[in-house]
Amino acid sequence: MGPVLKARVHMGLGKTVMSKRILVCVGSGGVGKTTTAAAIALQAAVRGRRTLVLTIDPAKRLANSLGLEALGHDIRLVPTQRLEQVGPVESGGSLSAMMLDQQQAFDEMVSRHASDPDAVKRILANPVYQQISGSLAGSQEYAALVKLHELDHSGDWDLIVVDTPPTAHALDFLDAPRKLTEAIDSPAIEWFRKLRNNKGGWSVIGKTGSYVIKKLSKFVGAQFIDDMSVFFTEFNDILGGFRQRAEEVFDLLRQPRVGFILVASPEEMAVSEALFFHRRLIESEMPVSGFVVNRIHRSRELETDMEQVKQQLIEHPSLAHLGLDRSTLGSAANALLAAYLEQEQLADSDRLSIERIQAAAAELPVAEVEQQVCDVHQIERLAELGDALLD
Repeated sequence: MGPVLKARVHMGLGKTVMSKRILVCVGSGGVGKTTTAAAIALQAAVRGRRTLVLTIDPAKRLANSLGLEALGHDIRLVPTQRLEQVGPVESGGSLSAMMLDQQQAFDEMVSRHASDPDAVKRILANPVYQQISGSLAGSQEYAALVKLHELDHSGDWDLIVVDTPPTAHALDFLDAPRKLTEAIDSPAIEWFRKLRNNKGGWSVIGKTGSYVIKKLSKFVGAQFIDDMSVFFTEFNDILGGFRQRAEEVFDLLRQPRVGFILVASPEEMAVSEALFFHRRLIESEMPVSGFVVNRIHRSRELETDMEQVKQQLIEHPSLAHLGLDRSTLGSAANALLAAYLEQEQLADSDRLSIERIQAAAAELPVAEVEQQVCDVHQIERLAELGDALLD
């Protein structure tokens, strides 16, 4: 199973996890958000809360560790027997999981806000819609936020833990609704909407408009121009619903029952981004609940000298039968010492990173998770990590 996970926590995340309704794990890509979200959700379930973890792009091994063959847009209940592998589950506790399907989430929003079923069919079949809903900057983050709003409104969960999309910058998650609605509602798109007449053809647009349309058609094709104009004409009917939902999501994220957990690694850039995001959340009056810093190197005092290291190498069972001379053992001892000193330098650097966070957010818990030899995927290891983070 590997070494026991260790975390050092200042003040602890347990109170936050047991009192909040929504926890949003944010941070740049590759810092361990998915694992952190899964570990927190698992512990909350074991401790008696009806918990849902909404993830974006989990490794298949994570789904398997929860006893699920795969994760999809439909909510899947983790078998109780699987939870009981890590200990007794308190009364009422359960864990469900889902992976956001961005396209399906957008389709659901269109179905909810379009004026009639025929309009829904036309929009969903439009190639421009299919391209925008799948690849427009901010669309995945917007879909995740809207899905969170829907799940919260259902009232089915005591706690929803959100693993945010793997973005280069954590701020992308917070800015996504504004950027997406601005992109769809831009003056250029409004111009396209005005080109359509009630009969589905082009309006009288003058020489300038005709010239632009002809030039665009040469590059992208006349059919694409028609598809784009039809799409924006149809989509205009549901833009109000998109804007309203974006406003409702931001209102939700400002409520005291929500908590943001900033996840980072100890590297300078990741810490700087986490602190920048922390300031942005505070300025936006959004509740920050704590930090998790993964892959920390610990300082370990060396209680021996070079001669003792050489002697230990001579006496080590796996090396004794090789008959190595003292010169070779000395080289090996020097290499071990160099590796140790390198680890100590990393530990010193990580300690400075933690102190930066504590200085900027002294009132918040900071959980430090040690660097692990292997990824955390088995449910027992997730439970160990969650237990360490909470307690």
